[in-house]
Amino acid sequence: MFEGRAKYIQGEWFKTNAINLLGGIGIGTLIYLFISVTRGRFVQAQIFWTYCLFSVMISFCIMNSIYIVQTLFHLRYDRLSFIIAYYAACLVGMAAGTELANFILSLANGGPYRFFHLHDMLFSTLIVIIVCTISFVYHSQKSALKIQIRQKELDMMRLTQLKTQAELATLHARINPHFLYNALNSIASLIHHDADKAESMTLKLSKLFRYSINQNSEDLVLIKDEVETGITYLDIEKIRFGDRIAFSLDVDPELMDAKIPRFLIQPLVENALKHGLKNVTEKGSLTIRIRREQGLIEIVIADNGTPFPAELQTGYGLQSTYDKLSLLYGDNYQVCIANEPVKQVKILIPLRYE
Repeated sequence: MFEGRAKYIQGEWFKTNAINLLGGIGIGTLIYLFISVTRGRFVQAQIFWTYCLFSVMISFCIMNSIYIVQTLFHLRYDRLSFIIAYYAACLVGMAAGTELANFILSLANGGPYRFFHLHDMLFSTLIVIIVCTISFVYHSQKSALKIQIRQKELDMMRLTQLKTQAELATLHARINPHFLYNALNSIASLIHHDADKAESMTLKLSKLFRYSINQNSEDLVLIKDEVETGITYLDIEKIRFGDRIAFSLDVDPELMDAKIPRFLIQPLVENALKHGLKNVTEKGSLTIRIRREQGLIEIVIADNGTPFPAELQTGYGLQSTYDKLSLLYGDNYQVCIANEPVKQVKILIPLRYE
């Protein structure tokens, strides 16, 4: 990770120096043209290369001075400390670049080098202040714009998260009114001849609703908690269906602490009872199976009731399942609906423990 970061910084350094090299040549060219215009003729080519040399060296030194200051102190564009350090680094870089350019000229011309060229520095100071001020305004505005864009992106992300949470909360809180209607009717019919069973069913129904509307719960819950809720739901339905349907639960013990979407199983079980097994009078079966399948969690709801129609309508159970999985996993899930070899709804989702 650190090696990748170092390569990125090195690449940015080379890129910035290349830009400053071109910028230095451009500034040297502008100075040369300005002096040529004021004199009414093009001055010697040697002077052009001298101006370019000074501009490139000064640009190089200024850029690296600012880079060193920024690396050491991590200053921000909107702070006074950065402005002071920025102009100080520019002036120091200008002085260093001026002396470096003079040193290169002395080597090229074969003459002696003397330190501190005040006249050249005074000439360069005004140009450096103008160019660096333009550069500072440009980069500060660019930085401010980036911050605004980033803030808007964060705001949009928060809104998206809030929207997703609200949609999930709505899906969690939804209990099919038909189920509630049937459960209450069953309780009413039990009150007169089996009060204990009516009381038990009422308590289980209350437990199921408490689980569904618990807004403090996470969107992903432990499989053992979801299975417990599924058992509660099946206990309620057993009172309604009696011995007509045999319910079975097959869960890999190693997956009990894995996480799946809250209230994922119950709507599918309800869907199977409502559509597939509603007309079954005897020997009906409904199986809930949760296993590990090549790094995924496989959830299967199977029954031996009426087959799925060729053109399946996505009612409450299936639609809530698709909506929930899409919100939590994006495209990283599968839902397979089949009649052969066994009628079942199979869901494959990523295996998560946290």
